[in-house]
Amino acid sequence: MGGMESASRTALMQLVADNFKGFFNDAREWSRGRHWPMRLLLWLWLAWLAFHYTRDAAYSGLIDGLNLGVHEFGHLICSVFGQFINVLGGSLVQCLVPVISFVMFYRQEDYFAFAFSLVWLGSNLHGVARYVGDARALQLDLVSPFGGGDGGVIHDWNWLLAKLGWLPHDHEIAAVLRVLAITCLWSGVAWGAYLLWRMIMTRDSTESP
Repeated sequence: MGGMESASRTALMQLVADNFKGFFNDAREWSRGRHWPMRLLLWLWLAWLAFHYTRDAAYSGLIDGLNLGVHEFGHLICSVFGQFINVLGGSLVQCLVPVISFVMFYRQEDYFAFAFSLVWLGSNLHGVARYVGDARALQLDLVSPFGGGDGGVIHDWNWLLAKLGWLPHDHEIAAVLRVLAITCLWSGVAWGAYLLWRMIMTRDSTESP
């Protein structure tokens, strides 16, 4: 029995490795001769965001306005699933939407756009980490079109962590989310840099749009 489980795990790991290798090779081929100057400008903006999010745990940029809109939309679409999912839905949806964008860009075969999706996901994880870290302090200014039952605004993570009995661990949870955020941010920057390097190095090839 143990041998069968070990063989299954090995087969699964090989499948994952083969798929990753295929994806990487497809991206390398896609980048050959691509037009890079406008993509370089986008990459510089992404790197700028990653730098500021990494440098300052309280940083808030222009993209956070979009993230807030998605957060509030998440509350709206999750409102039919009960109060717990409704409160969690804001943070959940704002992190799911960048993940969904991976699928969209993959279907469009735009491998460079994955850099944007990773940095966008990182910015959302950064925002959620900041929100979680404020669960006990309650110092953030909350803005929401949806108030609580008494007309006030619920602090999502104060309510969620209190409900779960995890409120004393808000800083530890926030620290984990921040590590994930920084990992996504710089993974996106690194991926974009690699594809830009490939585009520039193959610029003598027939250029694609």
